[in-house]
Amino acid sequence: MKFMSHVMACTALLLAADLACAQDYPNKLVRIITAEAGSPNDIAARIIAQGISEPLGQSVIVDNRAGVLAAEAAVKAAPDGYTLLVYGPTLWLLPFLRDGVAWDPIKDFAPVAWATRSPNILVVHPDLAAKTVAELIALAKAKPRALNYGSGATGSSNHLAAELFKSLAGIDIVRVPYKGTPSAVNAIVSNEVQLMFPDIGVSLPLVRAGRLRALAVTSAAPSPLAPGIPTLASSGLPNYESEALFGMFAPAKTPTAIVNRLNQEARRVLARADVREKLYSVGVEPVPSSPAEFAAKINAEMAKWGKLIKEAGIHE
Repeated sequence: MKFMSHVMACTALLLAADLACAQDYPNKLVRIITAEAGSPNDIAARIIAQGISEPLGQSVIVDNRAGVLAAEAAVKAAPDGYTLLVYGPTLWLLPFLRDGVAWDPIKDFAPVAWATRSPNILVVHPDLAAKTVAELIALAKAKPRALNYGSGATGSSNHLAAELFKSLAGIDIVRVPYKGTPSAVNAIVSNEVQLMFPDIGVSLPLVRAGRLRALAVTSAAPSPLAPGIPTLASSGLPNYESEALFGMFAPAKTPTAIVNRLNQEARRVLARADVREKLYSVGVEPVPSSPAEFAAKINAEMAKWGKLIKEAGIHE
């Protein structure tokens, strides 16, 4: 009984300290670290920063870092709510792809808010005979290793989306890696490769111009970002789903009350009609969610993609 009383007393003290800290928060500038300017991470970070600054009563700035430097800087920050991270799948998938990653996505970060999601589109060059997903799969099965798909960096959303397609469809298509997604898109436009899974923001203008043919979108349900394009799930691959997710994190051990306050303000921003339209215009969809919902989604993504990465032998 004495032990339990001691535990309860300590818990009460911690909760009181947590609440006191949250009531005083924020009393200085808040910094959101994210990836390169113009990236999906950066777009989400800037929209959130602008939207939460006024209700928090403090300036919220965006600090751009190249490559993985953003996550490496955030993991070293004090868990006080003044340094945050807006990042995407690299945060939780890189440890599956590379040895010696400087962070543990579960132990080192506290999910604050799922911000946006963006599916990819399965596109083919217009000269390819396949006009549907079923026809593409049939063609690939009839001619193993005859079809090439273009991709950007190892572990990128367009790379993993293609590997998931390859696995679920039971086909053997060949990856042709490029230095980056723009180079891969140029390759399919010029018919160097026959198919690809670029993001919506890049691919839709080319589809509308007739330079690429869209076969399906990678989200589980039809996407408002790509109206009229069927899903892979409804085109013969019922378990197919692949989307790039982006969200806000705090260093682990940030007080729960502060995490909840930040989540509340971020959700308000993402629920606004003007913000939704702005995000739609750059090919991403807002996803207001609780910290628990975002954490559950990340855990599910790690289980799913970690298994695929291992089975496919993908490694940087």
